[in-house]
Amino acid sequence: MNLTDLRTGFRDDDQRQRARSVVHDRLADDREQQECRYLMRFWWQLGMPYEEVTVEQLRTHVGRPKLDAVEALISAIRTSPEMVDAWISAAEEAFPVSRDRGCALHSEGTHG
Repeated sequence: MNLTDLRTGFRDDDQRQRARSVVHDRLADDREQQECRYLMRFWWQLGMPYEEVTVEQLRTHVGRPKLDAVEALISAIRTSPEMVDAWISAAEEAFPVSRDRGCALHSEGTHG
């Protein structure tokens, strides 16, 4: 399944940004480096017309709860903007905001 069509399935840029924010802030956790890397490639894919990541790569590198969320987002994008809104709400309830530990460590190192 090709993911290059995802960027065109949103109502508008605002909705795309909200969905990307959920992926970035709630799914991509830098404690899981490999998983985070592929989720960030998916985050990028949501705005790009070329292939940044494949479904197979996501299935190989992303754990089940987050993979289920990613696959649900793909399905929502291909169904309707209303389904994307519902996905955003559900994902915000299901996943807490991840603290970017790499950024925090860098900030502590430059300010400490």
